[in-house]
Amino acid sequence: MSHAALSTPASGPSPSDPPSDAAPSLRRTVTTTALFLFILGDVLGAGVYVLAGQIAALSGGAVWVPLLAALGMALLTAGSYAELATKYPRAGGSSHYTTKAFGPFAGFLVGFCMLAAGIVSVGALALGFAGDYLATFVDLPVPLVVTVFLALLAALNARGIAESLGVNRVATVIEVGGLVLVVVLGAVVLARGGGDYDRLVQLGTPENGPVAAVLAGSILAFYSYVGFETSANVAEETRDPSRSYPRALFGALAVAGLLYALIGIVASALVPTEELAASSAPLLRVVEAAGIVPPIVFSAIALVAVMNGALLTGIMSSRLAYGMSRDGLLPRPLTRLLPGRRTPWVAIVVTTALSLLLALTGTIEVLAGAMVLLLLIVFLGVNSAVLVLRRDHVRGRHFRVPTVVPVLALASCLLLLTQVEAEVWLRGLPFLAIGAVLAGIAAARGRKHDRT
Repeated sequence: MSHAALSTPASGPSPSDPPSDAAPSLRRTVTTTALFLFILGDVLGAGVYVLAGQIAALSGGAVWVPLLAALGMALLTAGSYAELATKYPRAGGSSHYTTKAFGPFAGFLVGFCMLAAGIVSVGALALGFAGDYLATFVDLPVPLVVTVFLALLAALNARGIAESLGVNRVATVIEVGGLVLVVVLGAVVLARGGGDYDRLVQLGTPENGPVAAVLAGSILAFYSYVGFETSANVAEETRDPSRSYPRALFGALAVAGLLYALIGIVASALVPTEELAASSAPLLRVVEAAGIVPPIVFSAIALVAVMNGALLTGIMSSRLAYGMSRDGLLPRPLTRLLPGRRTPWVAIVVTTALSLLLALTGTIEVLAGAMVLLLLIVFLGVNSAVLVLRRDHVRGRHFRVPTVVPVLALASCLLLLTQVEAEVWLRGLPFLAIGAVLAGIAAARGRKHDRT
């Protein structure tokens, strides 16, 4: 799936042009480099700091195998996003694509699931920021930290996409630097003769055979790549989406996959599988084994990672709410832009307030479980939409994937859904029920408007 796979149909509006709505459009300031760092920072996020241990518990010592398998599944769905985001560079992202393909009911439901997942994720990350890593430096009440944390992120988001992505550049460099440091420290220990290479080919646990172990580990690892889909909501603010978006998307996923695989190798080789599986801070175990860098450094890096993930997901949520409102799927006031800054300030305030409410009333475990199911529904909608919208021709260049890619992506999402635990379904179904009811109302209003 290279940039050479660009399609240039002969009719329709150019995907590079701003939307034709009378309302002001978002400012195009995002470069390829900024978009690459946006995606990389969102994909890496905070989950990688506990990832290796959880996967080892499901798959055994060969942690790198499910990490690479999950990368393959993520790239399939990323192909659908690359085609749709360059064909329709709109802030509505997933919601806009499914509305065009299947109508307002499906568009609202998918958009609601994406929006809910983003809001839930920001709430969970706010709780993560206020937790044990921050306690290493200062002991403050969780409600106070969560409130101040989200208010500061909302202010940065409202100030402008360029300013937000400037912070993201620095944060992403810190995140990546921290992971590279772990890999280097692990390599130093291995060069000294430490570690056990035999664990790198041990696939399976007492509960899971090799095949089941890869599947179980890949499901968890797949969620560690989630975050790339948020970038579709800033395609409208990208200078040249048809050129920049595929390069940034696939490049960021490739770098994240490489880092993940290397992290899996050094963590598994240096730390016994049983200890790795029982650890909530597996990367810290690698640092401790090296004995070169103070472990407190990783508390700081983790806080940066959490902040960066919350900032980027907050940007996605506000842009998605703005885009859905512009498509008539949410209340019109959400389209209001801040004068001069041209950022969707009402959408930022509303999504931040909801994340704050969830953070103050929920737990990380409850919020994370619901997010998983919501995103799989979103991916099913997007991978289906890319096939249906092949009939819709637009003028100008856009990325195009072979038909087999979204078909395989659909199959991978269905496979993952079969592995979702019953408890997660119970937590996620209320969100889906609310979304379905609101989607029905939105569709009925749309039909009434069409008749009048």
